[in-house]
Amino acid sequence: MIHLPHDDNTCGWYNALPKQPKQALLTGAQKADYVVLGAGFAGLAMARRLAEHAPNARIALIDAQRIGQGASGRNSGFVIDLPHKFSLEHPDPAHKQRLLSLNRFAIDQLASLVAKYNIDCQWSAAGKYQGAVGARGEAYLDHFEHLMTDLGEPFEHVTGTDLAKVLGTNYYSRAIYTPGGYLVQPAALACGLGANLPKNIEVFEHSPIVRLEKEQGGWLLQGEHGSIKTPQLLLGTSIFTREFGFLKNRLLPVMTFASWTRPLNDKEMQQYTGLLDWGLTPADHAGTTLRMTADRRIIIRNTYQHVAKYGNSISDKLRQEIQNDHRKVFLARYPQLVDVPFTHSWGGTYAISRNFTNFFGQLDDGVFASACDNGVGVAWGTVSGTLLADYVMGATSQSLDDIQQVTGMPSLNPPEPLLGLGVKSRIKLAKWQSRSEI
Repeated sequence: MIHLPHDDNTCGWYNALPKQPKQALLTGAQKADYVVLGAGFAGLAMARRLAEHAPNARIALIDAQRIGQGASGRNSGFVIDLPHKFSLEHPDPAHKQRLLSLNRFAIDQLASLVAKYNIDCQWSAAGKYQGAVGARGEAYLDHFEHLMTDLGEPFEHVTGTDLAKVLGTNYYSRAIYTPGGYLVQPAALACGLGANLPKNIEVFEHSPIVRLEKEQGGWLLQGEHGSIKTPQLLLGTSIFTREFGFLKNRLLPVMTFASWTRPLNDKEMQQYTGLLDWGLTPADHAGTTLRMTADRRIIIRNTYQHVAKYGNSISDKLRQEIQNDHRKVFLARYPQLVDVPFTHSWGGTYAISRNFTNFFGQLDDGVFASACDNGVGVAWGTVSGTLLADYVMGATSQSLDDIQQVTGMPSLNPPEPLLGLGVKSRIKLAKWQSRSEI
């Protein structure tokens, strides 16, 4: 039995979209030259690149939900060019330069597609702020400055009134601004990419695969209402890769949560006093991510949960408690906006590994995967999906060499219940240590 995502319907990004046209269900007994499972950023990129290589092949792109409803449409909308978090700590400068090059490959590709198809997704070369609240955050910022200097990348210090003019709050002591990142409405981007796929790609939504069987000459994917056979299967399934028997006990399912306001009206914008269209990540990794969107919504994101059963691990009571915590965080930064309500609170499940390593390559005869984005899904999903299709088709490039150099096998996890206890304890400890930055 395969455990399905079971995401709720509370994602603000997706609910802000116009009604999306329905795609077909997987029905009957079908065949395809290539099947891509998972229609997030990785799966969308895999399918598009396969179609470019093989314009006469039948390519099926299958998702258990709607495009944009899963993890790809639930993140905070940062498309980050820099090596992220622990990757920035890597001792090999060449490793970090490869990651930088791969992320910029993805940004260039997405920017080109957004322009080509006129995708309305708030795509913006806004850069990114990394902010500190107090002494703990400032120590992390000092370390970040050293890492950026070693990397040779540009950055700016922003403090005092200059920072408050951007953020509309004096809550932060200082920040470092890096110019290479982009901001986006992630669900709109995913849906826009899905609506503009090459014609030889058939999309099947609301079509969960509940059984995967190896057969002579390929694989049989059994759905709830139909099946499909293929000699070549590409998995863009992130954490759910383990549900199909691959990378078992190597991926950790973690959910992080966000809440956002309705768009501020003109009077509230005057009270806010900051700018539109910026994003701030915490210097202390367990702190709070903060965004002001181009359409006047403020987003608060923090709180991590180990979700062994994905969406089924989260109760309505827990979701309300998280929203209440987000409200406190919001009012600490914007007490002048006390009358502005949250309209949506949501979580998204992603995969991390204990050694912070991404998997890329072949898993079995005819089965290939990019799995474990470690929290940077937009850029990493796009570049890894594109290059996995190149790998399957036998193409060569410097980028393909680079991604094979920086990926590997995620570490084995301890058995349950030790794993769950350990992850939950680590999350609680990080939250307590970072309480001054939340």
